[in-house]
Parts: sequence; structure tokens; C-alpha cells
Amino acid sequence: MLVRTTYLEQLSPDDIRAAASPADSVDVVRVQVPSPEFSRFLYATVGGDWHWSDRLSWTREAWLSYLSRPLVETWVGWVRGAPAGYVELTGSSTGDVEIAYFGLLPGFLGRGLGGHLLTLGLRQAWSMASRWPDTEPVHRVWVHTCTLDGPAALANYQARGMTVYRTEDAEVDVPASPPGSWPTSS
Repeated sequence: MLVRTTYLEQLSPDDIRAAASPADSVDVVRVQVPSPEFSRFLYATVGGDWHWSDRLSWTREAWLSYLSRPLVETWVGWVRGAPAGYVELTGSSTGDVEIAYFGLLPGFLGRGLGGHLLTLGLRQAWSMASRWPDTEPVHRVWVHTCTLDGPAALANYQARGMTVYRTEDAEVDVPASPPGSWPTSS
């Protein structure tokens, strides 16, 4: 299958174009204790319908090692006590921050939460140096998305003020259907 990957960036926090607040009240909280089980749940549930599979084979130890690294942050949007979506940020000591993963759980799609959560995630990305001593101020926030991601992903990134700086097309072997977020036994 031909997959197009689009790379986007922001070079100033002033470039953030905030989304309207959703009808639902959203509390966005940073996960401050590395939790491989919770992070794997978010990854598999959000990405299950979009062919996210790279991390499904990670062991608990691999998850813990990754989550315990400096400059890795997970921010979760909660609606009435339920996790609705998340933003995973991976920073560098030189001032780049990647939005490594972003998305909503299936039951929260189409409710105006994605733009709001991304707005708040971008603000947290731009303020990352304030939470991590001995790092350079953030000068760039970037992300990549592809045609296997949710259909609103690219438009949401652009609507929040991120600009495309590169695209790549590649033939990729993907299963006929994504892994899904709800495994069943037959």
C-alpha cells in the first residue's frame, strides 16, 4: 500500500491556533509516574483502528525504560473520569519536542475534543523546558502523520497552526485491517 507521511512543525508558541472549547469539560493531566500498563492501553486503544502496531510487541520492561527517560511526557485528557485521549511528547536537550503520539479513544471521536486536546498538548510541548532543568528552551515542536492515521489528523495539526515541511511516499506492507482496540477470542 502506498502510504504518505507528512511532517509538520511549529517554530513559535505564538503560532498555536487554539480550537474552540468542546461541550464536554476536559481535564488534561500529566502522567507523572511511569505506567507501562496505562501507556500501552492508551497506545493500543487509540491506535488500534489506525494501524499503530510498532509498540505492540514491546515488553513491560521496554515500556518502562522508554517512559522513564528524561523529556518523555504523557498528557491525558479526561472527560467525567474517563480517559478520552492523550498526547505523548518526546523532547530533546537541544530544544526540539516531538508529538510522538496523539489521538482520542474511539468513544470520544467526533465530539470536538481533538482540537482542544491538541491545543493543550502544543502548549505543554512549548513549556517543556520549564519542567526539565538543564534543557534548552523549546524552539520547535514537530509531528509526523500518515495516511494510515485517523482521517482528521492532518487537518487538525494544520488547523492548530502547524505547517508542513516535508512529505514522503513509500510502499508499506500493512495488514488488510488494523489490529483493533478490542481483542476478542474466537
